[in-house]
Amino acid sequence: MANEASKIWFITGISSGLGKALAEAVLQQGDVLIGSFRNQQQVDEFNARTTENGLAVLLDITQGDQINEVVHDVLSRFGRIDVLVNNAGYGLIGAVEEATEEEIRAIFETNFFGTMALTRAFLPFFRKQKKGHIIQISSHGGVKAFAGFGLYNASKFALEGASEALAAEIAPLGVALTLVEPGPFRTNFAGGSLRQTATHIADYDTTAGAFLDRMQQVNGQQEGDPAKAANAIVKLTRIDKPPLRLPLGKIALATITAKLQSMQADLDSGRAVAENAVYAPLTGC
Repeated sequence: MANEASKIWFITGISSGLGKALAEAVLQQGDVLIGSFRNQQQVDEFNARTTENGLAVLLDITQGDQINEVVHDVLSRFGRIDVLVNNAGYGLIGAVEEATEEEIRAIFETNFFGTMALTRAFLPFFRKQKKGHIIQISSHGGVKAFAGFGLYNASKFALEGASEALAAEIAPLGVALTLVEPGPFRTNFAGGSLRQTATHIADYDTTAGAFLDRMQQVNGQQEGDPAKAANAIVKLTRIDKPPLRLPLGKIALATITAKLQSMQADLDSGRAVAENAVYAPLTGC
């Protein structure tokens, strides 16, 4: 299936959206794709119609036993993985107070714990290979939070923090990591893949409620082109020193720039207070 010139990719969540577009780009590139679905029928349909350089596997990243079994089987069959893309995830709209503990834990199980579990399962093999590229599909919402999207933001903030540290840990071993931070793309993320909190509190209608209204209004009209994003990610894996972060889309650039400007303003205004919160220098005896 694979030759020395082609890369072997493992991509989670290829049923729709960016994951599907990326899977198609990988196959068009002539690389080898292993992609995951959560539905056995989708696995069977993909394997029945896909060319010889593609394979679908059944995987729910919140199930540790499945992760270990799939990783073992894939590496036994292919011998290596060059690019791991953690794409599986979903959004949850609702004010922080509106979210139940179950809803909070569920989004973290997929967007953070499941993603990190799969990453950690592949790490021993990346270390042994002394090469490879881990791509974490984060979000511009992993840099800046929005009223009404706080729990999704929190799950992506956690992914960003752990991945930034991991990138520094594995860089000396020859393994790269990039956080891809898309803005709004024309996928099903704001449609059927988007969940809402079961609880509604009217006091948040002008904040969290307004955010939900905006998401529904722009669904299907988002600026981002999934195919172009997929091609950008494929190209990312072909450069010698890939960046730690790759924002995608004009809105992502604006969002992240606004966050940096806000942080700089807080640093500047609070500088004197911060500098004064230390022990006074020792004086002569």
